[in-house]
Amino acid sequence: MPVPMSPPLHPGTKQPADPEFLSALFPMSLIMQEMSPERWIEIPEPVREIYRLWRPTPMFRAVRLEKALGTPAHIYYKYEGVSPAGSHKPNTAVAQAFYNKEAGTKALTTETGAGQWGSALSMACKFFGLDLEVYMVRVSYDSKPYRRYIMESFGAQVYPSPSTNTEYGRGVLAADPHSNGSLGIAISEAVIAAASSGGAKKYSLGSVLGHVLMHQTVIGLEALEQMEMAGEYPDMVIGCTGGGSNFAGFCYPFLHQNLTKGHKTRIIAVEPAACPSLTKGRFAYDYGDTAAMAPIVKMFTLGHTFMPPGIHAGGLRYHGMAPSLSALVDGGYIEARAVMQRPTFAAALEFAASEGILPAPEAAHAVRAAIDEALLCKRDNVKKVIAFNLCGHGHFDMAAYDAYHTGKLQDYEYPAAAVNEAMTHLPQVDFA
Repeated sequence: MPVPMSPPLHPGTKQPADPEFLSALFPMSLIMQEMSPERWIEIPEPVREIYRLWRPTPMFRAVRLEKALGTPAHIYYKYEGVSPAGSHKPNTAVAQAFYNKEAGTKALTTETGAGQWGSALSMACKFFGLDLEVYMVRVSYDSKPYRRYIMESFGAQVYPSPSTNTEYGRGVLAADPHSNGSLGIAISEAVIAAASSGGAKKYSLGSVLGHVLMHQTVIGLEALEQMEMAGEYPDMVIGCTGGGSNFAGFCYPFLHQNLTKGHKTRIIAVEPAACPSLTKGRFAYDYGDTAAMAPIVKMFTLGHTFMPPGIHAGGLRYHGMAPSLSALVDGGYIEARAVMQRPTFAAALEFAASEGILPAPEAAHAVRAAIDEALLCKRDNVKKVIAFNLCGHGHFDMAAYDAYHTGKLQDYEYPAAAVNEAMTHLPQVDFA
């Protein structure tokens, strides 16, 4: 890291969290990865063996899209939608399931928003013989039942969050029986379910943490070799950002080249205007969940009390951002931008019309930015090489596309006043 990292804090003492505290949630092997000073960590052979079901994933040049846009830019995309779960999420799900199995874990708990993470982890748990309990954000549980069906087909138990399973969930429902839920609430329930199990269950997170982002860098490491095969190198790399995992997985290896080889590639993180943690949030210590049970980390945050609007159909709903990504944005190594919802879905359809792949709404944010950059190349008559991560397909997100087609999807920009109010609830800590 070219910038210093602030340590995660214990939510009770507000002092640096030690491995003993973290071991209530994670196996020691993953805790050691989280804290490792090593640049490279070997992928275990049992993980590689499962990766071979879909890795390496293809990298395409979007020639038909280039022609449709009339741009001199060369556009490449890495397609993670070829995985069995349809997204990048199995890259860390398989690794986390392996390390938990190796440590003797019998069951995992987790949260999921749109369901991509839950789908991936349920598959990985089935491969390694682990039970799984999933807390799915209620608005997605209701609008995306097919994701739930996939999880249940792999043997997972799926609950709408807030749920009646935990005291915290029951409290949220008592205050608002019609709560749409949030990732922060779902994380709280999954953390509580693991922490209160007496060691019978561990918790698994699909984004944000360092070991998760590291597992995902298999994407960018492949992309570097694929760009070499193509005989080109990107002037800019782009990824959508919710918690930071697919973005880091694709972009960090290119950033590594910037830092060690002198490349000048622009690194662009794209988020929804409805959940603009990087572009409107504050870089500060905040709880990772709504119930203040998870470690406190320094990140760009909208406040752990953040509740995404019900009209937000494009995914990427987490209130914070990966600490390493946040530090890099704060340090000026990564650009951040927010895009509106309707233009994002319009870009997804434009991409599908040319390339034949309907992107996941989350991935469509990267498509929007790539098209915008290609149009700037057209305006300026400049050839640049643009590469982005198409982190998943949208085959289970058709309700959102239907809302767009029928005019029900609205543009929404999260108000600054709501962010300012949420900042009053940040934890008071002694660390900068």
